[in-house]
Amino acid sequence: MNQPIPGIDDAQTLAQAIVNTIHEPLLVLDAGLRVLAASRAFYEIFRVDPEHTMGCLLYDLGDGQWNIPALRLLLETIIPEKTAMDRFEVDHDFPGVGRRTMLLNARKVIYETSPNTTILLAFTDITVRRAIEREKAELLETTEELLRQKQMLLEEMQHRVANSLQIIASILLIKARAVTSEETRHHLKDAHQRVLSVAEVQSQLHASGGVDQIEVGPYLSKLCASLSASMIGDSHPIVLKVAADHGRIGSDKAVSMGLIVTELVINAIKYAFPEPRADARVLVGFESAGTGWILTISDNGVGAAETAVPLAHGGLGTAIVEALVKQLDARMQVQSAAGMNVSIRHAGV
Repeated sequence: MNQPIPGIDDAQTLAQAIVNTIHEPLLVLDAGLRVLAASRAFYEIFRVDPEHTMGCLLYDLGDGQWNIPALRLLLETIIPEKTAMDRFEVDHDFPGVGRRTMLLNARKVIYETSPNTTILLAFTDITVRRAIEREKAELLETTEELLRQKQMLLEEMQHRVANSLQIIASILLIKARAVTSEETRHHLKDAHQRVLSVAEVQSQLHASGGVDQIEVGPYLSKLCASLSASMIGDSHPIVLKVAADHGRIGSDKAVSMGLIVTELVINAIKYAFPEPRADARVLVGFESAGTGWILTISDNGVGAAETAVPLAHGGLGTAIVEALVKQLDARMQVQSAAGMNVSIRHAGV
């Protein structure tokens, strides 16, 4: 049995029921922009009543609160040319409601059996969302400014530390040249080299633009070049080379590693070659594997058996190296067959 076709009144009742089930504010307008229907959410949010809404021109609603230039642009210019418009943003101060940011979605409904048209106008309140976005943007801007200031302070600190270390190194070298005691002179020169190694770390950190990680190869190369220039003379030539891969380590570990290299290279230059040799060489090597690495300092000198003050015999330099190796959570192995070979291994995580 066929169901009876709903009448016009039934269709309007159904349409109004559908409109009322929508949680967002919604208006149904005729071609003249007069209100045919409004959702319950529209009445509640914008604090208007059906008596002063139904059949009224949109721009006259709520004492003209919808007479907004941006909304006029949407309804009078854009919609006639297009059948739909999504996410048209309107920011307006609504009387009794306050400042609100709305996204407007409009649809023009064209009927097959009627020349009339209807416009569906839906509103999405994004006021809170925009406020959160502004807060995030302001927080990001503030954070970036704080980071910029932090970087400036860090660079200034690095510059001052580097200058201070250079001054200390220069004073130590001047004192070493002025004292008459040979033993005191050696101690002052050793201290001078230790200060230079720390200064070289600071220089590398500044050049790399950060303080977290530095590349080991360039750092050790510059450090050894500085040691070679100050320790190796033309009358007693020794080749000092660095062979390192592209591994990187934390800056805090780089300081300890630089001091270890300084101690062991100084030890090799001073004691491995008591007599001049044409093939005298000291090699500093670094290999990385994941989070682990191996640091080696080797020479082709006389070895521990004939070295006047070898690493194996202890002393201040040995104590410093052992303490630094422990600080790096590494293990040290010393071999002396043909020359001296010290390897320091960090197993990683």
